[in-house]
Amino acid sequence: MKAIQVEKPGKLEIVEMNKPTIKDDYDVIVKVKRVGICGSDVHIYHGTNPFTKYPRVIGHEVSGVVEEVGNKVVSIKKGDLVALEPIIYCGECYACRKGQPNVCKSLEVFGVHRDGGMSEWLKAEEKNWHKVSSHVSEEAAALIEPLTIGAQATYRGEVREGEKVFIIGAGPTGIACLLLAKERGATVFISDFNQTRLDYADSIGADVTIQPKKVNVASEIDRLTDGELANVVIDAVGLPETFQQAVELTSIAGTVVTLGFNEEPSSIPSLLLTKKELKVVGSRLQSHQFKNVIDKVNERKLDPSKIISHQYPMEQIKGALDLLENHPDEVRKIVLTF
Repeated sequence: MKAIQVEKPGKLEIVEMNKPTIKDDYDVIVKVKRVGICGSDVHIYHGTNPFTKYPRVIGHEVSGVVEEVGNKVVSIKKGDLVALEPIIYCGECYACRKGQPNVCKSLEVFGVHRDGGMSEWLKAEEKNWHKVSSHVSEEAAALIEPLTIGAQATYRGEVREGEKVFIIGAGPTGIACLLLAKERGATVFISDFNQTRLDYADSIGADVTIQPKKVNVASEIDRLTDGELANVVIDAVGLPETFQQAVELTSIAGTVVTLGFNEEPSSIPSLLLTKKELKVVGSRLQSHQFKNVIDKVNERKLDPSKIISHQYPMEQIKGALDLLENHPDEVRKIVLTF
């Protein structure tokens, strides 16, 4: 079978590999149909992901059709459209016992720690595949995983109906957070330097878009909230300055959610946290969000395809990466077709 493999940093090729076979009673082999390109795939390509060993088949935003199942598989059958939950966890460490397998001590992610879904077929255990209604498109099914990132962020932020949420960054992650915060009934403000992204956020439900080139963000949040500030601020950028901005613009008794992996420190005095008694939480991947998101997608309450801006056949992966890296203002999410 064909697969997209990063052989070493900077070298990506379409290679021939053996098609997977059933070896365990709970194995499921899926004919891959669509795979989204994530920022983590780009980091692996450039050698900036510390968790990856090479060579590596990338891709974790995956949809496909079940082709073969092990003897004890009961929740899905041949012909089902499925989405991949790409995390593998031990179920025994402190994080797993606490219900947070997304930060398991021995966490593995398809496409990062082990070969992922940018291949013609993918084998994973039954628990990693989630059935999606047949009326959902294959590309929408592939982007259920990114929506679970937004679901996790709004869950960690404890977003409630009627609250004011400020999202920093209108890229794919920010858009996912926007969709899920609106689904929870929040009023959502979102900022970005990219006007095209802001225009798109406006078109899918953002209550207010904020262009830092045109207005002072802090003054605008103060004005929009009558001085209260935002009850929840989600930093979907992850830079030291955006994290600091998030803390500064969160209301008294509010919550800051950070999704970034930046190792540079931010200059945040503890007074800001203590005086407002803020809750600051990280949000990584997702924990138990797939069922809720899939239910809403099946019921047409959420549409993952809203994130998509481009689709490319898998043979054109290098062209897709070129567009993503050299013309980022034009891209929300690229989906590869298999």
